[in-house]
Amino acid sequence: MTARRLLFAGALGVAAVLFAGLVFIPILLGGGQLMFRSAANCVDVSKAGAQPEAADDAQAIPANYLTLYKEAGEKYGIPWNVLAAVGKVETDHGRSNLPGVGSGENYAGAGGPMQFLAATFKAFAVDGNKDGRKDRYDPEDAIPSAANYLKHSGAPDRMRSAIFAYNHSWDYVNLVLDWAKRYVGGDFQVVQSNGVECEDNELPANVGEVVQKIIKFAMAQRGKPYVFGANGPDAWDCSSLLQAAYRQVGLDIPRTTFEQWPFGVKIDKGKERPGDLVFFNSGPGTSPNNPGHVGMVIADNKMIVASCSTCVPAIGVKPYKRSDWTGVTRPLARPDFQKKVGELAAGRSGD
Repeated sequence: MTARRLLFAGALGVAAVLFAGLVFIPILLGGGQLMFRSAANCVDVSKAGAQPEAADDAQAIPANYLTLYKEAGEKYGIPWNVLAAVGKVETDHGRSNLPGVGSGENYAGAGGPMQFLAATFKAFAVDGNKDGRKDRYDPEDAIPSAANYLKHSGAPDRMRSAIFAYNHSWDYVNLVLDWAKRYVGGDFQVVQSNGVECEDNELPANVGEVVQKIIKFAMAQRGKPYVFGANGPDAWDCSSLLQAAYRQVGLDIPRTTFEQWPFGVKIDKGKERPGDLVFFNSGPGTSPNNPGHVGMVIADNKMIVASCSTCVPAIGVKPYKRSDWTGVTRPLARPDFQKKVGELAAGRSGD
């Protein structure tokens, strides 16, 4: 075979591979999309704040510090050994002679046994000993303040994230958790929730089959991504999720939040029930009379909602009784929907 023919054959071979790739890649992408079509596995957070028994290594902690760690852990629902581990890594429970422990600040501006920056301490400071002062150099204030800060950052349900917020280093997180394990004998695992919690898995009781189906579909989307303008099945925004949920029972509600707000029958706050839509004055171009965000009630102060692309979870169960809550509507109270639901029920009973 001549060089020219070899070159031509090689070109054909490359073209064939590229063509196969063009066919095969969508298949792979399709397979990847299937991974998103069932909600993320739920995480059990019921024991995230449990207080474990101290092991022998905990005897090396100064007695007054150990008492403070346990008291703060109990009060804020954070395993005491995690607090103790932070105290160990930061200043050896206040025993370090480095600058910024007993007084002053270190090179980064941190001070005290739990190494708070002044601004962070001001935001989360607790007067632990009730002496009328909040002192970052006093362990009786610094330790509960650290617990308060970790709680604000997601602990105990998202403990690794909370520790990372305390000091932005995954090596730091791992070191803290190593000490946390040592203080309780090694048998210790923190909880790192993906925002899909097992306690929300039960569908609401005492609601009709139609509402059950609507909620069941929406709940099955937990853990999927939020993408503005997406219509599923692999990603949703707040209004498309609810439109798709209602379609599971043959009911069509409008696509956008702005259209959904006037569509349903208005319901007084406090009288909402599962299946109702809750609206929020949130987002550009919105107002109390023109809300831009929506979720669906599944229980008292619980809604299934597609929140935002950076939220954890992006789609999940969250409280709806918040400051920007605008109002409630009940699409199922519309006469045309009631008629349609009645027809569907009659059709099923006739099968």
